[in-house]
Amino acid sequence: MHQLHFFPSRTMAIYVGRLFLIRSFAILFALVLILQTLDLLGESGKILAVAGNSDSDVWRYVGLRLPQIIETFLPFSVLLGTILTLATLNQNSEVIAMKAAGMSAHQVLAPLFLAAFLVAAISFVFNERIVTRANAALSAWQKVQYAEIPTDNGVRSNIWVRAGDDLIYAGRVETGGAAVRLAQVKIYERTSGVLSSMLSADSARPVSGGWELTGAKRFVRRSGTVTDLGTIVAAKGVRPDQFTLAQVDGDELPFGQLKSAIADLEAAGRPVDALKGVLWHKISGPLSAILMPLLGAVAAFGLARSGKLFVRAILGMGLGFAYFVADNFALAMGDLGAYSPFLAAWGPFILFALIGEMILIRTEE
Repeated sequence: MHQLHFFPSRTMAIYVGRLFLIRSFAILFALVLILQTLDLLGESGKILAVAGNSDSDVWRYVGLRLPQIIETFLPFSVLLGTILTLATLNQNSEVIAMKAAGMSAHQVLAPLFLAAFLVAAISFVFNERIVTRANAALSAWQKVQYAEIPTDNGVRSNIWVRAGDDLIYAGRVETGGAAVRLAQVKIYERTSGVLSSMLSADSARPVSGGWELTGAKRFVRRSGTVTDLGTIVAAKGVRPDQFTLAQVDGDELPFGQLKSAIADLEAAGRPVDALKGVLWHKISGPLSAILMPLLGAVAAFGLARSGKLFVRAILGMGLGFAYFVADNFALAMGDLGAYSPFLAAWGPFILFALIGEMILIRTEE
């Protein structure tokens, strides 16, 4: 009958889950304290070297950097907390007692899965509400090398827009006034993906039916001739907001805003596959906490007195760290376009879930 219940004992579930959570967050606290201290050794000098900065700016940096460290090392802490909890239960023969009472391996691990799901939910909310804002603020501050952040003047540079088969380049986009104005404009006119001609202009402004180009010239690739066109209307159907979309950093936007930004960029003809991978990873990243009890389960089973408990703990850590390596590799491949966004975000998660389940079933069930 016990085999039919995922949590056969409420008392046991609370006991194991509490052990897991306490150990995981204790390890996280220790890791964050050490890593933040080491990080400050390298950055505090740069911050205080800027005229006008003081100790308060160092604490400001700590407040912005701390959420990033927590986000990065929370899955590692859950992995180490899992292995420490299961190894302790195994060492004290508590796992043997649970299995003797009729509990399966999955039932022994069930409280850890539930607690890990709670950690994943907390991690997702923490990333959405705190980490994204800290990423945006710290990135802007580091771009000016910890000096005072200047006010945005509404000028963008080196903007590319795709219009059908053509590519449009604007050296400078001015958005401070009532209307968008472009400078140093080049339109690469292509036929079936092959460059046929290039239209260049000193400036451009939006008009009814397209963009009015001033000082336009057309270079024809096949003949090698350049023709002065003066003032003409081109780039029909291209909206002004396609040039005003700023460079989007997926780590600086919460899930909903990033999804909207991706839709806008896609409509503007910008490449968005890498951002889609980041979007999916905002879900798969926190959910990796649920994988850790499965990957660290090898430390829970087997006789502790056989002398192989340490080897099993090392194997569990190896599986966990292999997942993190595969996860980062898949995201890098997604950025390069070698993997689809879904595969880049979810491929390692699904693969290691199957590996962990296979090891658990073949050795314990």
